[in-house]
Amino acid sequence: MFKYGIASRRRKRDGDSAMKERVTLTLDANILSEVDRKVDGHRIKNRSHAIELLLMQSLGSADMPKTAIILAGGVGTRLQPITFEIPKPLVLVHDRTLLEHQFDLFKKHGIKNIVISIGYKGDKIKHAIGDGKRFGVNVMYVEETKPLGTAGPLKLSKPFITGTFVTENSDELKEIDLHDMYLFHRENKATVTIALTTVDNPSAYGVAKMQGGKILEFVEKPKRDDAPSNLINSGLYMMEPEVLDYIGEGYSMLEKDVFPKLAQEGKLFGYPFSGQWFNTGTLELYEKAIKEWKDIA
Repeated sequence: MFKYGIASRRRKRDGDSAMKERVTLTLDANILSEVDRKVDGHRIKNRSHAIELLLMQSLGSADMPKTAIILAGGVGTRLQPITFEIPKPLVLVHDRTLLEHQFDLFKKHGIKNIVISIGYKGDKIKHAIGDGKRFGVNVMYVEETKPLGTAGPLKLSKPFITGTFVTENSDELKEIDLHDMYLFHRENKATVTIALTTVDNPSAYGVAKMQGGKILEFVEKPKRDDAPSNLINSGLYMMEPEVLDYIGEGYSMLEKDVFPKLAQEGKLFGYPFSGQWFNTGTLELYEKAIKEWKDIA
């Protein structure tokens, strides 16, 4: 047996009841070896981080986000002619809609309250998904009577936001450890944490310029040799309710109107992840997702 003390970091976020406490654990040496195998120095930094993550995954966390907002109001012009008839969130990958695959990610991490922002062909989404109960989630809707961008729908969702929440684009498939992302978000006291994925050639994307875990800015479509990193916005965000204060009325974009302000104030962080990520926004990318995506459930 091996006695191991987890270091105490008695730091508290304003308004957050979570506090680090020192505990001493007596563990079998073989179990500790298994814990150590999970430490990679990057995603999982040390034993304390590994044990906290394992406990959170096993027991759940009282302050883990309980609500996710899916931005599903877009027209999907790049997926035409498919989207002439079918709204983008309902296109099929492995005989299941994109929304169902996203539900799988959220359910895996205990997030079952889903707000879907609808616009284009929203009635078809409502008809297909309903209240979400047959998919194991609770679905609520907010409706864009006119396009509101990627930030505007969050204002509409305000009645459903009571604490940290997740926002996701509806046209991407992702496999992210949301428990670990939340620990990162909470540890850095971020207002918004963006899940960042790595691409070989970032010249077609907005590329994150980082300082440690902070995002300083996104550099739009740099030349490959000039890119500040290979990390791009994956379209999933961990957010605090105060982000709503940065969103104006009407049409507003997270990428142009909100994130730059947060970056200037040191409140925007980036969480690199190595799991699957597929954008289905074009016919070519959609075909790639069908061929390569590995279902979560």
